[in-house]
Amino acid sequence: MSEHNAVLFANTACYAAFAGRDVKAMEQVWSREKPISCTHPGWQPLVGRDEVMESWRSILGNTSAPNITSRQERPVVYGDFAIVTCLEQITDEHGNSEFLTATNIFTRTGSIWTMVHHQAGPVNVDPQGLEDEDETPALN
Repeated sequence: MSEHNAVLFANTACYAAFAGRDVKAMEQVWSREKPISCTHPGWQPLVGRDEVMESWRSILGNTSAPNITSRQERPVVYGDFAIVTCLEQITDEHGNSEFLTATNIFTRTGSIWTMVHHQAGPVNVDPQGLEDEDETPALN
């Protein structure tokens, strides 16, 4: 598997953990070897594994949390460090969608890519203008 695909796999694992409301899977996404941080939309920055994991336990345990899908992932790999920018499509129980832009930063330990930072915030996107994710060019 190329490093590009391995980073995309790690990014997809994060959104799969969110979709499955799987706290244990989310814990596996995040680095245990490196310092981590996270800024959820509207939150103060969270620093350290305890704060970040507590935030995910709170979010994933909330039965009214919306569904989030990652779209238009664009990874860039810099040796043992990678950044994935993407759009997060947030869909509520009525099928209404809004979008956030997200930056996910990963580090490689051995052959495993794990997240060290996530930040998402508002973005103005015309949903009808979104390209098919499969047509998005990959950046290396």
